[in-house]
Amino acid sequence: MTSPRRALIVIDVQNEYVSGDLPIEFPEVQSSLANIGRAMDAARAAGVPVVVVQNFAPGGSPIFARGSDGAELHPVVASREHDHYVEKSLPSAFTGTDLAEWLTARQIDTLTVAGYMTHNCDASTINHAVHAGLTVEFLHDATGSVPYENSAGFASAEDIHRVFCVVLQSRFAAVASTDEWLAAVKSGVPLERGNIYASNQKARSRNR
Repeated sequence: MTSPRRALIVIDVQNEYVSGDLPIEFPEVQSSLANIGRAMDAARAAGVPVVVVQNFAPGGSPIFARGSDGAELHPVVASREHDHYVEKSLPSAFTGTDLAEWLTARQIDTLTVAGYMTHNCDASTINHAVHAGLTVEFLHDATGSVPYENSAGFASAEDIHRVFCVVLQSRFAAVASTDEWLAAVKSGVPLERGNIYASNQKARSRNR
């Protein structure tokens, strides 16, 4: 078994999601922040490169406006070292950035995703990475979601986070806790991703 060549990407851990106007509701934000810090520290100790991503919107935007406190990196991330920095304005950390080239130059084959939000920038980045041929891991307790209500209906933060995690595990990423990931990094083994067929069969067996 070949050990994964991992990079940890920490997406949009910015004040907007903690003390700003888009507060993460599930999992509890202080818990996810602590796990993000643990993952960054473990990556540094294991020689896993860390990529920090920061999202900006134009000045005057209600959230993530360039120059606002909300757009600044949260101290959990800002206080820790990183190997590469990516600035973005769209959900995927690959779009309009040098992320793909940076990973290729270092022969990274496995991208571990943490940060915010589960259903938006994380999912977009994960899908982009899979389509680019990378293996992806997703730390479900080092991320989070917010609730939504619009013309399509209402969904709680917990529902959004839970459903996205199940869907991601079915095809796009190995979804794991930070503790599970730390153990995998220490042992140099990959995490296991599910598949669509097995996920569907297991769900259907509930009604048999």
